[in-house]
Amino acid sequence: MSAQAMTERFEMRLGQSVLEELDSWRARQDDLPSRSEAVRRLVEAGLGKSAERRIALGNGEKLIVMMLCQLFNHLKVKSEIDPAFVEEVIYGGHYWALDWKYPGLFARYEDVDTVVSEVVDILDMWRFLERGFGALSETDTDRVATEAEPFGKHVVFTGFDGNGEAEYIGVARFLIEKLDRFTEFEGRELNSHMPTLDAYRRMLSVFEPIRKNLIGRDLNAAEVIKILQAWLHPSKRKAVP
Repeated sequence: MSAQAMTERFEMRLGQSVLEELDSWRARQDDLPSRSEAVRRLVEAGLGKSAERRIALGNGEKLIVMMLCQLFNHLKVKSEIDPAFVEEVIYGGHYWALDWKYPGLFARYEDVDTVVSEVVDILDMWRFLERGFGALSETDTDRVATEAEPFGKHVVFTGFDGNGEAEYIGVARFLIEKLDRFTEFEGRELNSHMPTLDAYRRMLSVFEPIRKNLIGRDLNAAEVIKILQAWLHPSKRKAVP
């Protein structure tokens, strides 16, 4: 915490039972912090900041890690993780050093459930769009090209914007490449190089009611057209005479 952030003072009064619990918590810490420092840490933990500042291991976790390190050494396992270094970290309490040596191991970022759910919905929609479009007759394909202009000629999922929608690309790639889901999109760059989320959300609002009736069949031409038409922002659509 910066010096500037710690200039504000306020008085706090605690009951005897709470104070005893605080002292008990302090006693379990390796460095036996002062009461004020203990309160600071607990407040930060409650606000979700402590995990961003430091890595901490409980006694049981330390034992498990040490046993694994010894097992690695005994079996002479080759790994990017140096067990001897990890042992030194635990013996010395230098947990911060793990993040320095293995910065990618303790990611500060975690995928948001709502983003994962939305990516799955979008991929599912495009799976149906591509499959339905691919099964259309030549006549219906021409109809889609005309009525869903300018998006009806190449009905292909191009991904998300690499600048403003990188989180969505990351989730999509993990689903496709690591979980073997939506494998029809495997090998694609998935960077549309332009914002897509607003358009996909409009398309989803049209697709979701249709999705309920797609058991055992593909999208027909009229449904493909209706979904693709939602791609275009309402302000840019031609007025119906």
